[in-house]
Amino acid sequence: MTNRLVTANLALSLDGHYHGAGGPQDFAPFIPFVTTDVARDQMSRIWESATTALLGRNSAEGFLGYWSTVANDENADPRDRGYAQWLVGVEKVVLSTTLTEAPWDNTRILNTPAAAAVADLKSTGSGDILVNSAPTVIKSLLTEDLIDRLYLTVIPVITGGGTRLFETGIPATTWALTHQQAGPTGEQALTYDRIR
Repeated sequence: MTNRLVTANLALSLDGHYHGAGGPQDFAPFIPFVTTDVARDQMSRIWESATTALLGRNSAEGFLGYWSTVANDENADPRDRGYAQWLVGVEKVVLSTTLTEAPWDNTRILNTPAAAAVADLKSTGSGDILVNSAPTVIKSLLTEDLIDRLYLTVIPVITGGGTRLFETGIPATTWALTHQQAGPTGEQALTYDRIR
C-alpha cells in the first residue's frame, strides 16, 4: 500500500443536505455560494495534491460535460479554469454498474464497490485520490472509514429537505479542523483531517 490520501469534497447546507428539498437536481439554494471567492479558493485547494479523481456516474456525467468547456474558456475565472484543466487531464475512475466504456479521456470505468476501488488505487501510484461532489461514493467511503480528509463548504441556508451526507450508519470518527475560511455572505470553507 502507498501513503495516498483519500480526500472528499462536498457543499452542505446548515441542516446537512447536499441538495435542496426539490430532489437530487435541486441545487438552487447552493448556486449563490458556489462562485464566491471562498468557494473558488476551496476548489483550488481540493485538487492541488490530487492525481486521481474518483467519481460516481452521475457526478462524472455532470462534471465532465460542463468542466471540459471551462478548461478552454479564456474568460473563465482562473481558479475555475485551473480545476477544469486538472479534471480534463487527470486520471479519472468512474464507479458505475451501467456504463461499459468511458466517453472521456484518461478514464476507467469500474463496476466495483467504492472501498475496492480505493484499495486498488492505494496499491499503486502517488498523490491524493479526490472524490469530488459524489455523495453516494463519499457516504460509502465514510461508512468504511476510508476518507482521510474532508473538504466541506457549508452554506448559510436551511433547505428544509433533501438528502443528508451524515446519516445513521456511518461509524463514529474524530476529525481535526485544519483549515477554515469564512466568506462575506456566510459561507464557510472547512477542511477536516481524520485523526487515526
